[in-house]
Amino acid sequence: MDGSLAVREDTLTPTAALAGRLVAMRASPPSPEAATVAKQCLLDWLGVSLAGRREPLVDILTEELAPADDPGGCTLLGRGRRAPLTTAVLINGAMGHALDFDDVITAMGHPTAPVAPAVLGLAEALGVSGAKAVAAFIAGVEAECRVARLLGPSHYAKGWHGTATFGSFGAAAAAAHLLDLDEDRLLHAFGIAGTQAAGLKSVFGTMSKPLHAGKAAQNGVLAARLAARGFTSDTDILGSAQGFAATQSTTVNPAAAFEARPTPWVVDALFKYHAACYLTHDTIEAVTALRKAHDLHAAQVEAIAVHVRPPHMGVCNIQELRTGLECKFSLRMTAALALAGEDTFQDGLFTDETANRADLVALRRRVGVTPDAQGRGSLVEIHLKDGRTLREQVDVARPMRDLAAQQTLIERKFRHLAEPAVGARAASEIIEVCRGLELAPDVSRLLELCRPKPE
Repeated sequence: MDGSLAVREDTLTPTAALAGRLVAMRASPPSPEAATVAKQCLLDWLGVSLAGRREPLVDILTEELAPADDPGGCTLLGRGRRAPLTTAVLINGAMGHALDFDDVITAMGHPTAPVAPAVLGLAEALGVSGAKAVAAFIAGVEAECRVARLLGPSHYAKGWHGTATFGSFGAAAAAAHLLDLDEDRLLHAFGIAGTQAAGLKSVFGTMSKPLHAGKAAQNGVLAARLAARGFTSDTDILGSAQGFAATQSTTVNPAAAFEARPTPWVVDALFKYHAACYLTHDTIEAVTALRKAHDLHAAQVEAIAVHVRPPHMGVCNIQELRTGLECKFSLRMTAALALAGEDTFQDGLFTDETANRADLVALRRRVGVTPDAQGRGSLVEIHLKDGRTLREQVDVARPMRDLAAQQTLIERKFRHLAEPAVGARAASEIIEVCRGLELAPDVSRLLELCRPKPE
């Protein structure tokens, strides 16, 4: 950020400061690092979306909202049909979050789930270049992370789901970038997005959590398209007395929102290699490390104590569960799965059958969760029947800076998730298209490759 923009932000409303920053980003192409991570986010999201294409919640949304093909519409990933833009964006957004296997940025939640469907859907409809789509994605992630920083921790602690709320702003910013909205129209787009933004954590473990991502994507696209036509809203939705921040946060922090950064927020993306809530990953890794180091078996274990930070308790502390979705939000169950040696990378593990498997039910009832972790990460203590206690502390929330190594991991994950949907050949081509997306004339080939393989 240049000095003149920093001076202006001190005198602007929060919404105007954000809009000015995002419009200024259009003046130059993104850095190679930001572009690389953005393309990795998109590839990862396409993989988890294709793997989630036949989830019951996706079937229900498709049957209700897009029962027939719309040849003039936008691609429904892995479904072999099209739907009107805002419908496709909603369904694809829910699809991409259906397995809860999509990426994370600790500042806001799941950054790609609400922004990618907005970018790819609108880019397809407009026929814009791959380079513009990548830049729009980076702008969208920047917006949602800075809005999250503005509201601070109280928003999420109260029960709001940041992927839904902040994601609505991110999707609006990305769509506005594709539509070339000026600052004035972007202010209205944020107002339209902010008055729609919602999503409650009480629905975690149900189909409504993935719906949040789809609705956020749809909110943002609708907001930008309406603003482009002259539709009006509160032009300081982030700063007004009864606006988004004032009504949904007690920890509003403009300094945090607009702090200078050497790189865009997108470079802090964290990728999941366990198909469960990201806040369970420290525990999974710690239990797995202890199991492997000491060749542990369930019969040796008296109890497992999991020490986490307090916010985890309102996110992934489901104790008695019945469904595969609930497994993903249970520290007790994910600890049991790790101790049992189950491969939590496999999204197909998280089923209703797994949730009710007798050995896992017995094992998870030996797991206790305490919200007293200090510092970063989570601490696991395994108390053995022979009197020993084994301890391991893990913190997975550290972005990789070796982007080549990260690319290898993401491509492995993508092939595993996407090949059953589109076939090995198409999966390989999707990887190559994503690698060079900024050179593509549009996103049509990328989305064409996401059609289902012949049965």
